[in-house]
Amino acid sequence: MTTTEAPRTGSDSSAPRRRGFPDPYEIGSPEGAEGWRAMYPYYNQFLDARRAKDSQRTWFRNGMHFPEAMPPFDIVTSDSAFMSTGVMNTRVFALPPALGIDVRVLNGYVYMSANGVEDPEEIGRRAGEFAVRVGHYYQNWPTLYEAWERKIRAEIAKVGAIVIPEMGELEPVENVLAGRGVTTSNDLLVAYQALLASVDAAWNLHSEFLNMGYAAYLNFLMLCRSHFPEITDQSVAKMVSGVDVLLFRPDDELKKLAALAIELDLVTELTAGRPHEELRQDMSSSDAGARWWAAYDESADPWFHFSYGNGFYHHHRSWSDDPTFPLTMIGEYIGRLRNGEDLSRPVDAVAAERDAVTARYRGLIDDEADRQAFDEALGLSKVVFPYVENHNFFIEHWYMTTFWNKMRELGALFVRYGFFDQVDDLFFLRRAEIADALVDLQMAWCGGGEPLGPDFWPPVIAERRRVHAVLNRWAAPPALGPEPSGIVEPMTIMLWGITDEQVQKWLDAQDGGDGGRVLSGFAGSPGIAEGPARVVLSPSDLDELLEGEILVAPITSPSWTPVFARIKGAVSDIGGIMCHAAIVSREYGLPAVVGTGTGTTSIRTGQIVRVDGNTGTVTILSD
Repeated sequence: MTTTEAPRTGSDSSAPRRRGFPDPYEIGSPEGAEGWRAMYPYYNQFLDARRAKDSQRTWFRNGMHFPEAMPPFDIVTSDSAFMSTGVMNTRVFALPPALGIDVRVLNGYVYMSANGVEDPEEIGRRAGEFAVRVGHYYQNWPTLYEAWERKIRAEIAKVGAIVIPEMGELEPVENVLAGRGVTTSNDLLVAYQALLASVDAAWNLHSEFLNMGYAAYLNFLMLCRSHFPEITDQSVAKMVSGVDVLLFRPDDELKKLAALAIELDLVTELTAGRPHEELRQDMSSSDAGARWWAAYDESADPWFHFSYGNGFYHHHRSWSDDPTFPLTMIGEYIGRLRNGEDLSRPVDAVAAERDAVTARYRGLIDDEADRQAFDEALGLSKVVFPYVENHNFFIEHWYMTTFWNKMRELGALFVRYGFFDQVDDLFFLRRAEIADALVDLQMAWCGGGEPLGPDFWPPVIAERRRVHAVLNRWAAPPALGPEPSGIVEPMTIMLWGITDEQVQKWLDAQDGGDGGRVLSGFAGSPGIAEGPARVVLSPSDLDELLEGEILVAPITSPSWTPVFARIKGAVSDIGGIMCHAAIVSREYGLPAVVGTGTGTTSIRTGQIVRVDGNTGTVTILSD
C-alpha cells in the first residue's frame, strides 16, 4: 500500500500536464517506510532544492541491474557502475552525443537520466577526439582485450588477498620485534579503503570496453537500417549470433559433470537431492566419488562463482556459496542424458541461419563501397560481441562474489566486537557509516576501552531491515518525469532497450492500452510460443519453473541459463536487443519479448500467454 503525500512546494495542480510519467516529487513514501531516505547518501536523492531541474528530466528505473530496493551499502555498486560508464563516455572516449548518467534513488529503487551533448559545435569537437581514441581500440581490440583480461584477473586476485586483521588482544609479536611501528589498527583502515578502491577499479575496467562494444553494434544496426528500412532488429542480431561466450561455460560444466556421473556410475547419489556437504562427505569415501568431486571443484573455480542474481546485491549469493542449484541441474541433466537427449545448444543451426541471413542482406547491396562498409561494420561487431557478454562473468559474477565475501570478513569482525548480531548486518550501513564504525572500533581497541557501536547500531539496523522489507513490496514505476525524446546513449538503447519507440509503448500501457491483455516490448528473439506463465521474481523461485512454461521475470541472470532448456519462451520487464534474456533466447532458438516494463505485474503465474518474438508483443490469452 502506498500513501500519497501532498504535492511539494512549487507544484501547480491546475496547470495542464503534458503526457508523461509520474513526477518524482509527487510520489509519496510507502506506508511504514517514511524514514527510508536515511539509508542513502544525499547525492542519490531527489532534493527539494533541485525540483525545478530534476522534475523536468525523464528518469528511467534501472530494473535490469537493480530490480529490488537497495540495501544501504549495496548502493556502492550503483555508484561505481554509473561512475565508470560516465567517465568512459565523457572523459575517456569522448562519445560525441552522450555523456554519463545521473542517478537518483526513490523509495529504494535506482533511477537514471542520461546527460547529452546538444551543441553541434561541441559534438563535432568531441567527434574528432572520439575517432582517435575509439579508433585505437577498434584497431587493436584483440590485443587490448587480452590485456584487459589480465587486468581483471589481477584485480580479482588482489581483492581476494586483502587481509582483514583479527584485532586480537595484543599486536602480533612479530610486528613488534620487526619494529614495524604501524599497527593492525591502521591495517584495518587500509583494508576497508582498499576494498572501496578495488570495487571502483573493477567497475572502471567493466566499462573500458563495454560502451564501445555497444557503439560498434549500434553503428552496424543503423547502417543496416539505412540500407534496409524494414529490417527487423532480430535479423540484425542474427548476423552476429552463434559466437561462443563465457556465460555459457558454467552450464557446459554442469553438463560435463552430469556425463561424468553416468560414466562413474554415480547416478543414484547425484539424483537423490541430498544437501551438498552430506553428499560430498559420503561420496568422497569411494574412488569414483572422490574423482567426481575433484572434477566438480575444478569446474567450480572459477565457473561457479556465478551469482544467482546479477551480482549487484550482497544477498545474491553464487553457485560456489550455495551449490543447491548447480547440483539440482546436474541431477536433471543426468536424467535427460539417460533418456537420450542431446543437451547441446543448437550452435550449428544458429550459425547456418546467421550465414544465410547475412548472405541474403549482403547480396541486396549493389554498390561495392557500401558492401565493403557493411562487411567492416559486421566484422567489427563480431569481434567486439564476445566482450559484451564475457565482461559480465568476470565482473558481476567472479569479481563481485569475491568482493561481497571479503566484505563479509569485515562484517564478521564487527560481529565479534558486538556491533552487529549477524555478518550481513554490515550491508545495512552506508559506506561512510562503516568508516565511522571502523574509527569507533579503532579507538576502543587502541585505548583498551569499549566501542559505542554495540549500543548504537543494533536498533538502527533492525529498523532499516524492516523499512527495506516494506520498500521491496513497493511497485516502482518504469519511468518518472516528462516524456523524453532523442535517446542516443548506446547502453540505454542496446542493453536496457529504452528507445523513443519503447517509451511510447510504456506510455500507452500506462494510459490503458489494450486493457492490460496485450503487452508491448522489444522483440528480443524471433518466434511464437504459447504456454502457461511462470512469474519468477527472484532466484529462489527457479525451482518452481516447469517444463514447457513461459518464463516471466524482471530480468534474467546469466546463472539462469540452464533453465532455458526447460522453457518455451521468455518475457522480461527490462532489456534490449543485447540483454541477456534476448541473447540466450536467440542461442536456444526460443522466442523472447524483453523490455515490457510491466510483465511481472500484469501477468500472473498460470495464465496462458502468447509470446510473439517477431512483433515484440505478449498476449494474455486466458486465466
